[in-house]
Amino acid sequence: MFLELSWMSKRTACMVVLFAGVLYGLRLYIGGGWCHSQARIDGKTVIVTGANTGIGKETALDLARRGGRIILACRSMQRGEEAVADIQQQLAMKANNNNVIAMKLDLSSLSSVREFVEEFKKNEKRLDILINNAGVAFVPESKTEDGFETTFGINHLGHFLLTNLLLDILKQSAPSRIVTVSSTGHHEFVSNGIQFDDIMLETKYSGEFAYGQSKLANILFTRYLANLLEGTGVTTYSLHPGVINTEIFRYLSPEKNPLSYFYVKVIGMLIFKDLTEGAQTQICCAIDPSLANETGKYYKDCVETEPSSAARDDETAKRLWDVSTKLVKL
Repeated sequence: MFLELSWMSKRTACMVVLFAGVLYGLRLYIGGGWCHSQARIDGKTVIVTGANTGIGKETALDLARRGGRIILACRSMQRGEEAVADIQQQLAMKANNNNVIAMKLDLSSLSSVREFVEEFKKNEKRLDILINNAGVAFVPESKTEDGFETTFGINHLGHFLLTNLLLDILKQSAPSRIVTVSSTGHHEFVSNGIQFDDIMLETKYSGEFAYGQSKLANILFTRYLANLLEGTGVTTYSLHPGVINTEIFRYLSPEKNPLSYFYVKVIGMLIFKDLTEGAQTQICCAIDPSLANETGKYYKDCVETEPSSAARDDETAKRLWDVSTKLVKL
């Protein structure tokens, strides 16, 4: 009996070790690429949208450590100021210095976007890096104050207007970069491209499709913008940061999104990237000298990756640009 138990315990121990090894190996793989550049950005000004939490905050922390003047563009000023204080504390900065500040920006409101840009240009003389990081996912069917489907309105149209209104100062500050956070959701949740005949999903709404369509729009926007800015010294990048369990999943419902909910809340606990890992690709796109002459491309784990065929359609990119311009009244 003793020998049998001893053999069983050894077998169980081996199984546990093997399972742990597989999980560890999977975790290392999912951790993805790393930005190894030691580039400094002293004297440069950076805007990071949605930087009060998640990978936006982690990106702001990293770029502040590199010497940049970082502006956290946040919907909640209270949370923005708390993030500023935390970053300053982590970097042993003096409180109330001007290297890291928060400014109010609500991407669900076109008037807020315009007010942000007006305030920014009143106080700042340059903009070297714009990181369009903020986003929402799996939102219940709803509209922004301007009447747009919420996910498309925040993830694409808000950043579309923000970027366009800042192009003049980005050109003046060139070489400069525009980095827009997309997702592999652009092809996982979308099979037929942008739904132009019902772009606000009023006929049939799906939180997954809404998210995928907005992320596809991010890549197409980056692609078209690269052509538009050719020769200006302003380069553009879109990226998939990896899957990170951040506040972007706050709207996930076990009733409405059972598979996505299980994946995020159960599997994700074991294999998702942490915030530092998740921020690496956008940091790389923002500062890596090796990417200085690249533009309009899509990245994953700090390397160029080919997006879906729908995301490489230049005619669709042009059509989306024209539709977006009309929607935001540029």
